[in-house]
Amino acid sequence: RADPCARAWGSVDEPAKRSVPMKRSAIPIAMSILAASATPALAHLRPDIDGALAAGFAHPFSGADHALAMIATGVWAAALGGRALWQLPLAFVTIMIAGFLLARTGIPLPFVEPAILASVIAIGLFAALALPVPVRGAAIVVGLFALFHGHAHGTELGNASGYTIGFVAATALLVAAGGALVRTVGQHRHGARHLFARGVGAATVLAGAWIALAS
Repeated sequence: RADPCARAWGSVDEPAKRSVPMKRSAIPIAMSILAASATPALAHLRPDIDGALAAGFAHPFSGADHALAMIATGVWAAALGGRALWQLPLAFVTIMIAGFLLARTGIPLPFVEPAILASVIAIGLFAALALPVPVRGAAIVVGLFALFHGHAHGTELGNASGYTIGFVAATALLVAAGGALVRTVGQHRHGARHLFARGVGAATVLAGAWIALAS
C-alpha cells in the first residue's frame, strides 16, 4: 500500500520535475538565437526580386547588432516584469520608427553604427546585472538606442511602405522572442526567470564584444 505522505510529496515534486525539461529546452533555444544573431545568417534581400516587404523583414536579421539588441530588449523587459513587459517593446518600436523617418527625410544622426553596437553591450549588461532600474528609465534607454537602429534602417532601406511594415514586424518578433524565452523559463520555477535573463544578458554582452573586436 502506497504511503499517503509519499503520494503527497510526489504531487508537490511533480511540477518541479516537469519544469526541468522546459528549462533544458529553453536555454539551448536562447543560446541558438544569440549564436545565429551573432553571424550574418541572412543576406540583404533584393526588393526587385524578393519584394519590399520581404526585404524589410529580413533586414533586422541580416545584422547581428540589430538582432542582438532587439532580443536583449525583450529579455530585459521580461526580467523587469510588470509594465516593462509592454513599455520597453513599445518604446523600442515607436522610437525606431521615428529614427527611420528622420533618415528618410534626410536628417543625419552622428555615430549611428557605434551607437548600435553600444546598444548590444549596454542593454545586455543591464539584463545581466539585473539592476532595479525604473521602468520609465529603462524605456528611455532602449528608446534612445532604438533611434539609431531606426535611422540605420531608414538609410539602408527604401521608401516603399512594405519596407517599413517588414522591418517593424521583424523587430517586434525579435523583441517578443527574447521576452517569451525568459517568461517560459520563469513560469515553471521560482527565481529561474532572473537567473536565465542574466545569463542571456551576459551572453549578449560577450557577443557584442566579439562583434566590436571583429569589426
